[in-house]
Amino acid sequence: MNTSQPEARVGLRSLPRNVWATSLTSFFMDISSEMVINILPLFLANVLGVKTDIIGFIEGIAEATASLLKVFSGWLSDRLRARKWLAVAGYALSALSKPFFYFANSWGTVAGVRWADRVGKGIRTAPRDALVADSIDEQHRGLAFGFHRAADTGGAVLGLLIALGVVWYTQANALALGRDTFQTVVLISLIPAFLAVLSLALGARDVPVTKTREMPRFALRSLGRRFCIFMLIVGLFDLGNSSDAFLILRAQERGLSVLSVLGMLVTFNVIYTLVSTPAGSLSDRIGRRRLIIGGWLVYAAIYLGFGLARTGWHVWVLYAVYGVYYGLAYGTARAMVADIVPEELRGTAYGTYSAVLGLLDFPASLIAGLLWRYLAPSAPFYFGGALALAAALLMALAIPK
Repeated sequence: MNTSQPEARVGLRSLPRNVWATSLTSFFMDISSEMVINILPLFLANVLGVKTDIIGFIEGIAEATASLLKVFSGWLSDRLRARKWLAVAGYALSALSKPFFYFANSWGTVAGVRWADRVGKGIRTAPRDALVADSIDEQHRGLAFGFHRAADTGGAVLGLLIALGVVWYTQANALALGRDTFQTVVLISLIPAFLAVLSLALGARDVPVTKTREMPRFALRSLGRRFCIFMLIVGLFDLGNSSDAFLILRAQERGLSVLSVLGMLVTFNVIYTLVSTPAGSLSDRIGRRRLIIGGWLVYAAIYLGFGLARTGWHVWVLYAVYGVYYGLAYGTARAMVADIVPEELRGTAYGTYSAVLGLLDFPASLIAGLLWRYLAPSAPFYFGGALALAAALLMALAIPK
């Protein structure tokens, strides 16, 4: 134990400028996003009276409509031999879209603003991830992505604490969210959103890409057989990984107040933050595959628990453990993408990875909404847990060590 701690500290100190800049950017943007996005399902359900199938449609379409942009922006960053300014443009679009949440008075308006925000994410995600991968050697790639996820999630913790403070001040232990409370949170969220844009614009530097390629076809085969198999398995998992909006609705449906829901989300993000960096470093030593399989098995058990939960406190405890899954698997999967594709195609690979998952987010969330409304509120969680277990088994059998 004593010998490993100094190595971890040296590793963090030696992370390059771009990893710190992208991490700071994600920290600020998650402060902004998590303040709003985590209470958005409550705004839709409590204030606008929107049903769960429509909420699933909004969450799914928000990702799916921007998904092909992730392929194009990743390819374009390869083509231009530049990542930074594409990422800056994406963050700027997301920041500029957020004020319109304040004026939303219908689910159509909310869907439009969510779409604009996700287009910004579609533009920035692949170039940003490729910039991180370009800036670090393979032996420390897991640490870099783990630290980036920790910074991102640390921002989520702070954002949720701010939202929690606003809710506590304006409506205390009310079960339903009020419009004025939501609008106050939106206004505060604008400050860190624009700080995120400035952090990347002023802090990051492009790492030249040495090779270019022609416009890629939207085909997994062009990125190699191992990447193709990996994406098929990840796609199966993601089909059951509906929007976390349903977890928030489940918590409220089981009896948690708005304030308690935000406290639950803070707990989740604290655990996610604490697990991400050591898990990323561990993946550098024992391999990404093992950590991803372990994370998916944790996910399967947790989703079974969400289906069986009888009280709000059951959901709170399960959501806390849910942070372990994210810490183990989320950043590790992104690091694995860089491991299994050629260096000159990283932008395209990250774009394809994000696009495939984004396209699957629509059916995943729509299926969850329909299962909730027409079968039972527990049904989406049994479905997600079963697919996670199947994906973990396939990863163990189909992906070589």
